[in-house]
Amino acid sequence: MKAILALENGTWFEGEGAGAPGEAGGEVVFNTSMTGYQEILTDPSYAGQIVTMTAPEIGNYGVGPDDGESRSPQVAGFVMREESPIASNWRASGTLRDYLVRHGVVAISNVDTRALTRLLRSSGVMRGIVATGDHNPRELVDKALALPLMTGADLVVGVTCERAFDWNPGTVDDEFAPVAERRAARPLRIAAYDFGMKWNILRRFTAHGCDVRVFPATTPASELLADNPDGVFLSNGPGDPSALGYAVDNARELVKADVPMFGICLGHQVVSLALGGETFKLKFGHRGANHPVKELETGKIEITSQNHGFAVDPDTLPPDVKVTHVNLYDGTVEGLRHESKPVFCVQYHPEAAPGPHDADYLFRQFLDEMERRA
Repeated sequence: MKAILALENGTWFEGEGAGAPGEAGGEVVFNTSMTGYQEILTDPSYAGQIVTMTAPEIGNYGVGPDDGESRSPQVAGFVMREESPIASNWRASGTLRDYLVRHGVVAISNVDTRALTRLLRSSGVMRGIVATGDHNPRELVDKALALPLMTGADLVVGVTCERAFDWNPGTVDDEFAPVAERRAARPLRIAAYDFGMKWNILRRFTAHGCDVRVFPATTPASELLADNPDGVFLSNGPGDPSALGYAVDNARELVKADVPMFGICLGHQVVSLALGGETFKLKFGHRGANHPVKELETGKIEITSQNHGFAVDPDTLPPDVKVTHVNLYDGTVEGLRHESKPVFCVQYHPEAAPGPHDADYLFRQFLDEMERRA
C-alpha cells in the first residue's frame, strides 16, 4: 500500500505502508540506534512523535514479549528505510509489521531516511503527517502545519499511570537484565513519579534491592512523603518540561524535605526547574545509543543512550547547583547535583545500558544517598 510522510516545511516522502493503515501526526524526529526498535516504540517519552530510524534495515530480529518498555507502543508513527519481512531470532514472537498492525501504529518504509535525517539536522525537527493510501501531499502538509507544537505541550498526562501501584518484578521477564554489582544492605523503599517511566528503570531498582511504589505524575509531594520513603525518583517522559508546573512545584517541596532524590531525562529537567534553572528546546534533540558524556569530576567518558528534545541552560542554575556531566557532541548539560541537598539527576538513560555498564554506578550512588539518610 502506498504511503506518504509530509512535513510542515512542504517536503514530502513517498514510500510503502509498513504498519497499520490510517493517518497519524506528530513531531518528526530521528534515532541513530542500530538496534532496540521495540524499546523505542514502547518508550512513553516518544508520545506525540513520529520516529525515524537511521539504521538502514529495521525489524530483522522481530519483536518479543520481554523487550517492551511499557505495555504497548507509544509513538505517534514510525519511519524506516527498509522493513525486514522476516524475524530471525529465537526469542521473537512475531514480525515487526504484525506488531505495528496489531497495535495500530501507522508506519512507512522505503523512505530515504538519510535524506530525511539530514533535513531534520539542518532545519530542525518539525511537525509531520504519515498516511497510507492515496492522498494529496499538499493537503497533508497543511494538516502538519495545523498540529500543535511540542513547545508548551504537557504530554505527561496522557502516559502517566492512573493510580499508585507497587512495582512487581514479575511484571516482565528479568532473565536478560544485567546483574547489579551492589545491592542495598536492607530493602530500600523508593517513591517514584511516573512521567512516562520506562520499565527497565524499575527493573534496575529491583536488581539493586529496592522496593518501588509508583505514583501518578500529579500526586502531591505530601502524599509521597507520607509513605516515608528512603528516596524519591523522578522518571523520564514526553513533552516540554516547562509546561509541568505541578511537577516542578512537587519537586521543589521534595527538595525542601531533604529526601534523597534522583531524576532521569524529563525527571532531570523537572529537578533542574525546581532548583531554579531554565530549559530550552534543542534543534533536533539527542536520540540514540552511542552519545559520549563526560563526568567532570573523574574525566570518565560514558557511552550513553539518550532520548530528549529539551535541555537545561547552565547559565540559569544557582551557585549551589553543580554541573556534573556534559555532552561531548554539543556541550549541553547531562547531569547536575545540589551542593548541600541529597539531590542529583542525569539527562541520559543509565538503565538502557548501551555501555553496557558505563552508567549503572548512578543507581549505586542513589543507594548510597538513601543509606546515609537511614
